[in-house]
Amino acid sequence: MSTIRLILGLDPGLRHTGWGIVAQNGNRLSFVAAGRISPDSELPMAARLCLIAEELNDVLTAHHPEEAAIEETFMHKNASSALKLGQARGAAILTLAQTGLAVTEYAANRIKQSVTGYGHADKAQIQAMINMLLPGSGKLAADAADALAVAICHAHHAIPAALKVRA
Repeated sequence: MSTIRLILGLDPGLRHTGWGIVAQNGNRLSFVAAGRISPDSELPMAARLCLIAEELNDVLTAHHPEEAAIEETFMHKNASSALKLGQARGAAILTLAQTGLAVTEYAANRIKQSVTGYGHADKAQIQAMINMLLPGSGKLAADAADALAVAICHAHHAIPAALKVRA
């Protein structure tokens, strides 16, 4: 007998943090919800990070996912961009951890490989595959589609919490 698990995927960013939720029932995945958090770029950094946390909390309250996954940081040529991405990731990971969710991290290439079969797929390829894999997801912003790809990667690679052996 399969149980349904709700998986939240996050594509973090300071300008846009994409989020997506899929339901997994055995080998079957279905679309639940997706969107993006877009703090005003004119706000101070602390206010932008608070907004990411607040809106992510709203998503958690509305959907109650059991598991969460986030894209790992990748190397940026611009150190300032990498630092800003790290701050957005940190705000998201802290928010998830404060609600008791464990967070699994996946490399961008692994996420792309899981969804498209090609580890260097572009955003358009990701969006096309999300539309095929998750009927009903509609036309999504690239950040939301990327977040759903993170959730799909987690569904394919993570051991469900119910099956993990407790030490």
